[in-house]
Amino acid sequence: MTKCRYRDLALTIGQLPTGPLNAITDVAGVRVGHVTRIEESPRILRTGVTAIQPLGVPYWQETVFAGFHSYNGFGEVTGSHWIAETGILTSPICMSSAFSVGVLRDTLLAHPKQNGIDDRWHQPMAGETFDGVLNDGWDGPVTRADVIAALDAAAGGPVAEGSIGGGTGMMSFEFKSGIGTSSRVTATTCGSFTVGALVQSNFGNRSELTVDGVPVGRHLGYEVVDSPQRRDQGSIVIVLATDAPLLPPQCARLARRGGIGLARVGGFGSNRSGDFIVAFSTGNRVPFNEAVIAEGLRMLPNEAMNPLFRAASEAVEEAIINSMTMSDSMTGVDGTTVHALPNDKLVEVMQRYGRGPASAT
Repeated sequence: MTKCRYRDLALTIGQLPTGPLNAITDVAGVRVGHVTRIEESPRILRTGVTAIQPLGVPYWQETVFAGFHSYNGFGEVTGSHWIAETGILTSPICMSSAFSVGVLRDTLLAHPKQNGIDDRWHQPMAGETFDGVLNDGWDGPVTRADVIAALDAAAGGPVAEGSIGGGTGMMSFEFKSGIGTSSRVTATTCGSFTVGALVQSNFGNRSELTVDGVPVGRHLGYEVVDSPQRRDQGSIVIVLATDAPLLPPQCARLARRGGIGLARVGGFGSNRSGDFIVAFSTGNRVPFNEAVIAEGLRMLPNEAMNPLFRAASEAVEEAIINSMTMSDSMTGVDGTTVHALPNDKLVEVMQRYGRGPASAT
């Protein structure tokens, strides 16, 4: 069975409906772009950049409120301190290899000036996960041009998943993984809102993999699919977007609930795992001009947030699974192969536990 999204296997996760695309881009204005670097010479490259633009306008014109949560801190997401300080996301979010987080940050810092904006001082948000099992990144192969290309490629609509962009060289639960996305639409007492998730997933021990409550990893052991590395450590960067009008503390609350989806799939935040979640809301627009009072801000009542919490946890869980079901096996450094999650065997295991239609194959 070839790679496909989890729902294309006639399987579902959670209780809430997805958005039309089942992607973070179901939140209006959110755009995603990828640049992928796969090369064989002069060194083996399995890397790239994924960029998330939070609004449909340049970020030096308007930005959004945001919150940040560190589930476990062995890793790097630049700009998180400024979100903690001000509650404002002042740049796009770029993700790549641990070898390349510096060039992401530096490129984002210079980006406004290169577009003729001289007074745009901001703290760039750049996140990383380690792809050294497959990618020879020690010479820092990702360039500023790659980052700019990912920013320029950012668009709404369907989001490419799997071994692409920043997720090119990643593995989760010792299966090939990468970029995954999902969304949920939920009703509150104040109206219906969308929560979308996008992950760059690179963590987990095989035995911990859980899908919709099913202990899949226990059934797909090394005798079924081998792994080049037995590990607990790893990292994940999770981005949550919503059109609900949230203020910064509420965005931080939503970010923490993303950790529930991470836990449901089997992530427990090992000591050497960098598990980071940023959540932003497009329900308020924050103009860059800081010399005037921002008028017309809105806030969803805290009592109305419970459906958003469920939406965040479900979307993150499914996004992580999509990052695996959408990835093919990949061979990289020193001939190392990270095998794909066998989707046909995944379906068999899920059926044994009463998930999906009996006719699924």
